[in-house]
Amino acid sequence: MRRRNFLKYVVLFISGCTAKINSSNNSTNASTIIALKNLRFTVTDVSGIDKLKRDYGAFSNTLAEVLGINIELFPVENPTAAAPALLANKVDIVFAGPSEYLILNARAKAIPIIGVKRKNYHSIFVVRADSNIKSLAQLKGKTIAMRKIGSTSGHLAPTKLLIDAGLDPKNDVKTVFLDDKGVQALKKGEVDVWATASDRYQNILDAEGLSAKDFTIIFKSPLLPGDVFVASNQLASDFIESMRSQMIKNQDKLIQSMLTAKANQKYKDSELVVAQDADYNMIREVYQKIGQGNFLS
Repeated sequence: MRRRNFLKYVVLFISGCTAKINSSNNSTNASTIIALKNLRFTVTDVSGIDKLKRDYGAFSNTLAEVLGINIELFPVENPTAAAPALLANKVDIVFAGPSEYLILNARAKAIPIIGVKRKNYHSIFVVRADSNIKSLAQLKGKTIAMRKIGSTSGHLAPTKLLIDAGLDPKNDVKTVFLDDKGVQALKKGEVDVWATASDRYQNILDAEGLSAKDFTIIFKSPLLPGDVFVASNQLASDFIESMRSQMIKNQDKLIQSMLTAKANQKYKDSELVVAQDADYNMIREVYQKIGQGNFLS
């Protein structure tokens, strides 16, 4: 998911979000929830109601059919605005990227429901075909083009891989954030390596009029944690479990409805899986190691 100015929004969220969770809300029973006319749904990286309708209107209609309850779209204006919305009981279900999930879980005690497991979702490190760089350990002193701050595949996972290779991301390498233009910087020799997502790689080359034969992938990560649907902890646990079960059971229908939007083509051939908080420990670890762990506490 997109991560525009993610850390800036995190700082704004932490300084501005002072609401507290009323633990008594956790006792809400399932019959009360089912009696509600609406479940309110938002997506962390889609700003405004028009874009939310465009990208997730079909999905919300299908989800309403699957769950047997009306889904009301609730727009947010930045990636972390869903957390105070959850705390204020303005939204019930949120679709979030891994970074946003950690904020939602830490600050609003959001409960993971379903993860979206993308078939080919890895971080890759790419060099020019004529480069002498063959491994991550050789990147010391080099310049790396990454995507956006907070991007799972284009920032956090690559940073974790550098750490695992024995490098200090702050001192051993220089990182520049160039979005998808990192490939052009690599081709021109302005950077030494480009970190991106495997399921975006060929599309980016095609869009830039480049050929894969001019580049070499020197490292591919394990499958990355996917985006996740989370629920307000003010919903009853048995109702959340019912939602989880129905979404898994009807996943083909739900995924197809997501794919009606151009922005969601990355979810093609994805699978809905039960989401566990521990699935996102890798992202937590990165934030801790780059000195940003306070965002998640």
